[in-house]
Amino acid sequence: MARDVSDSTPIRSRDELVAWLESGAKPASEFRVGTEHEKTPFYRNNLSPVAYDGDASGRGGVEALLKGVASESGWASIEDGGKLIGLFDTDGGGAISLEPGGQFELSGAPLESIHDTAKELDHHLEVAKKVAAKHGIGFLGLGMSPKWTLAETPVMPKSRYHIMTDYMPRVGSRGLDMMYRTCTVQANLDFSSEADMVRKLRVSVALQPLATALFANSPFTEGRPNGRLSERSEIWRDTDNNRAGMLPFVFESGMGFERFVDYALAVPMYFVKRGDVYHDVAGADFRDLLTGRFAPMPGETATLSDWANHLSTIFPEVRLKRYLEMRGADVGSRDHILALPALFVGLLYDNASIDAALDLVKGWTAAQRQSLRDVVPRQGLAAVIAGRGLRDIGREVLALARDGLRKRRRLDHRGRDETMYLAPLEERLVTGLTAAEELLAKYRGVWRESVDPVFEAAAY
Repeated sequence: MARDVSDSTPIRSRDELVAWLESGAKPASEFRVGTEHEKTPFYRNNLSPVAYDGDASGRGGVEALLKGVASESGWASIEDGGKLIGLFDTDGGGAISLEPGGQFELSGAPLESIHDTAKELDHHLEVAKKVAAKHGIGFLGLGMSPKWTLAETPVMPKSRYHIMTDYMPRVGSRGLDMMYRTCTVQANLDFSSEADMVRKLRVSVALQPLATALFANSPFTEGRPNGRLSERSEIWRDTDNNRAGMLPFVFESGMGFERFVDYALAVPMYFVKRGDVYHDVAGADFRDLLTGRFAPMPGETATLSDWANHLSTIFPEVRLKRYLEMRGADVGSRDHILALPALFVGLLYDNASIDAALDLVKGWTAAQRQSLRDVVPRQGLAAVIAGRGLRDIGREVLALARDGLRKRRRLDHRGRDETMYLAPLEERLVTGLTAAEELLAKYRGVWRESVDPVFEAAAY
């Protein structure tokens, strides 16, 4: 989750909210890709979680990680109530933030190619691992922490998370698991117009369950198999259904920026930030803030930062801001982190590929899309939609992505195009096995029903 926006420009109307989203449109020559990923820190010697302040033996914690990365990178501090809770590149690059349970997130810069993303990721991992090693800390690349209970999981000192922690149990049974125990990888892509946004949103929502299957990597909870391949994805099914899900309205006629704004306005708020203070207004209506009739904070009216921050608290499978966020994947290895942006850049940044993808999904009904979403966490690539296996669909989708990347002709210093980053997904479709199924086979075999070896197998 990137740092909150600070823009005190007042907004008074729904039309201004629509215009803010529309202002994200840019010519195809300016399209970029941003990649975000989360990872779980742990102490290598005893596989225990890493608290913000460190442990009783004096080992550094999450705060020490941030300070060390700041020293290595020169990135500036982000504070909340006097606590260091993130870093950002003052030259307009990426940012590092903390998820509620200490998950360490890189929000990457918008970059021209997946080659650039690879360089950014490799540099980040090099710095983070160097700093972590001084404290005996490793980073785990799984979609859910595999060993610790919720009670054992640390809590980070971020005000917005305190508000969410209080609110989540009121609206679903899995919100705290989502906040404190899951990790994702996310790809952010641009659009050129309202029509372009709509077709990209439709393709990416329809195919997000495929991404969930291809990247499924969270089969363990509290030291044993949880019965799913992506428990992270299953958790989202009962986190807060007012702000999550498959967005069936995006496939209806008349879909555009206005329709998404109306959806977002109907989602209850979490907080209003004024200065450095987060005010708990959980459950309040943004429309009241927009019109100046905001009972939780009389006299307050909406600003652009309120709108941007409100959108950041909406969690559908694909989220519209001034770009599109692909949100269906578990985090995984370094190569899997790079495969997600490669998949969607190939699909969404080539007109022929996106048209073919639209043709592929156009016959699916809302009920079929939802059914696929519901079964994918357990079935993975074995799931079926409209009588067709997801693995077979994946082969077709990957071929479209490969064509799109090939036509982009973004070459690295060795003359290789971006199709190289699809290799992990091609392997998944050849074998039919997700990363989760491979881990489960080891758990039942050479690991002798212990999850402890995963801290070595899935560490960066």
